[in-house]
Amino acid sequence: MSFAEQLARLQVFLDADDLHEEALDYIAAHGYLTALCICPDEVPEKEWIDALFAEPPRYRDDTERESIETTLAQLKAHIARQLASDEDMELPCDPDLGEDPDDSELRGWCIGFMEGVFLREAVWFEEAEEEVSELLLPIMVGSGLFDEQPEFADIAQDADLVDEMIQQIPEILTALYLLCHAPEEKPALLKPRRH
Repeated sequence: MSFAEQLARLQVFLDADDLHEEALDYIAAHGYLTALCICPDEVPEKEWIDALFAEPPRYRDDTERESIETTLAQLKAHIARQLASDEDMELPCDPDLGEDPDDSELRGWCIGFMEGVFLREAVWFEEAEEEVSELLLPIMVGSGLFDEQPEFADIAQDADLVDEMIQQIPEILTALYLLCHAPEEKPALLKPRRH
């Protein structure tokens, strides 16, 4: 079975209605795995799989469980390769919140990403709190999880600003990845040096 076929099967599984209501669907799972790939700490596979599903799914049998878990691990590895390449990350949905942000796939992706951050929140902000916070801002705005906070409510009122921030997400992912994984001696990758 090709990787594309495995992904299609994974998507059907994750988008099914019989999973726990807090389980991540395919798009949210993609965001979640992207965050795990960027996270400076390696999260053990069992831990992130358990958190993704909220409670163990009712698999038909062990073969189905192995197939789903293997495909999730392969998707995570695929995302890690994309992040490590020089290309901007390709999102599995349009970088657009549309007319109704709560129904947009991008919102789901951003929520999934933030779920991945929350798994190891302290680690994310340990080394470069200010830069990480700044880079995460568009994803936080896209997730809608912080709309109750005054500064996020102000941003949410400005549709053009939100749109502009959302468009930056693919390149932000690359910058976050470099910030969390680039060796110390390569600051030029992160920001231009002042002479």
